[in-house]
Amino acid sequence: MATATLTAGAPPARPAVPDTISTRRVIAFLAMVFGMFMAILDIQIVSASLSEIQAGLSASSDEIPWVQTAYLIAEVVMIPLSGFLSRMLSTRALFTISAAGFTAASALAATATNIDQMIVYRAVQGFIGGGMIPSVFAAAFTIFPPSRRAFVSPMIGLVATLAPTIGPTVGGYISHAMSWHWLFLVNVVPGILVTAAAWTLIDFDKPNLKLFSKFDWWGLAGMAAFLGCMEYVLEEGPNNDWLQDQGVFICAIVMTIGAVLFFWRVFTAEEPIVDLKAFTNINFAFGSLFSFVIGIGLYGLTYLYPVYLGRIRGYDSMMIGEALFVSGLAMFFTAPISGILSNKMDPRLMMMIGFFGFATGTWWMTHLTADWDFYELLIPQILRGCSMMLCMVPINNIALGTLPPERLKNASGLFNLTRNLGGAVGLALINTVLIDRNAFHYARLSEHVQWGSEAAQTKLQNMTLNFEQTPGLDATSAAISKLSGMVQQQAALLSFMDVFFMLTVLFATLGLFTMLIRKPAAAAGGGGGGGH
Repeated sequence: MATATLTAGAPPARPAVPDTISTRRVIAFLAMVFGMFMAILDIQIVSASLSEIQAGLSASSDEIPWVQTAYLIAEVVMIPLSGFLSRMLSTRALFTISAAGFTAASALAATATNIDQMIVYRAVQGFIGGGMIPSVFAAAFTIFPPSRRAFVSPMIGLVATLAPTIGPTVGGYISHAMSWHWLFLVNVVPGILVTAAAWTLIDFDKPNLKLFSKFDWWGLAGMAAFLGCMEYVLEEGPNNDWLQDQGVFICAIVMTIGAVLFFWRVFTAEEPIVDLKAFTNINFAFGSLFSFVIGIGLYGLTYLYPVYLGRIRGYDSMMIGEALFVSGLAMFFTAPISGILSNKMDPRLMMMIGFFGFATGTWWMTHLTADWDFYELLIPQILRGCSMMLCMVPINNIALGTLPPERLKNASGLFNLTRNLGGAVGLALINTVLIDRNAFHYARLSEHVQWGSEAAQTKLQNMTLNFEQTPGLDATSAAISKLSGMVQQQAALLSFMDVFFMLTVLFATLGLFTMLIRKPAAAAGGGGGGGH
């Protein structure tokens, strides 16, 4: 029985791209990849060093998360917008402006003397830097022939997954070795080099300045309100009891109005700011769905492991970074293997192995205890790193490998947006589950640690006797405090296990779901030489 392809309704195959590619284009592409690496790394690089930045800027604990949030909100608006800007200005102009603006904003962030300046500079950095990320995905599938995909797709997949994973590690090292200012200054010299290379070498396409007269300002306003407020609601909601908080409630209303305006303009404007027609290609629709879930796993675990190590093990940012470096190494060594496999293996099978591998790693973490350290976390982290790369390469090929060139710029913006939104939704979900289940487990455990409980009384007496050996200490109060701390720690551990179990079910389900996809012949061919 002939296997149907997943490109229902797609335009005819693009014209054959010549198998050779000039050295100039390869160098230009490598410069773009490095620019994208800096932009993605900068999301997470400050996460391990927020306490140092807080002290340096004399910021309150409520204000400091905005160093992260401002960057994320601005970036999530730019990523889908970049497709239109790239068509209007050309890849060369957009990437050069993005790289130059990102570098300038990085230098400014290092000079910030108060939290307000830092938030503004981080927002500029996120917005302008966001233009670099989709440009790389579009360029990879525009300028490279299908026979070169086994080299290109793992490279962009590695950067998209490795940068957020090693961000806290790199940030921890930099802020310990020098000062938090260098988290931003470290971008300046590479940023100048990337800007110069982009302006000199990129020659993939021509600008279409006529599009400026058709620019949909209302569509942009709707999209900014919709995506920006959604990012804020997802970031702040879990810690502020969702709609009970006035700020979250107002943003939820603005988000809804923005969504209505945005989708109305998408379907009625002559040149919509974001063209959703790419979703009519079923390959792209499935690829985006998988990308969304990859975002949950990628950003979710990059958040969960440090929280566990900080809260339960008492690690500082440097120790957390060292403990988490394993995932980055696993990704790095798996990238070339996944490139070779993408030529030889059914992409559905690669994705299934990746999803089940990821589920195995999170299932391993459901046996967590308060004593787990580097060696206990080693295998789950290796599984996470290897599985991420095995998933990313076929997902990129399936989503973008069969689209015609004129749809690629816009589609790569949407594709990257799904991963970022997956991360935002995943973090909100994980935070909500951690908070709710922690309260649930604490209440349940407290029932067993009461005056009527014989085991609790015995434990308390033993602990009191131990504390009585220390002169000048109220042994009973110290024992009660210690016992309360043990209950709180156990409740936190149980809530971590619940989150890991939830992620296991999600990724195992997705592994089974890949069986339902018909073989994407064109995408598989895109991995090898048969995409014409």
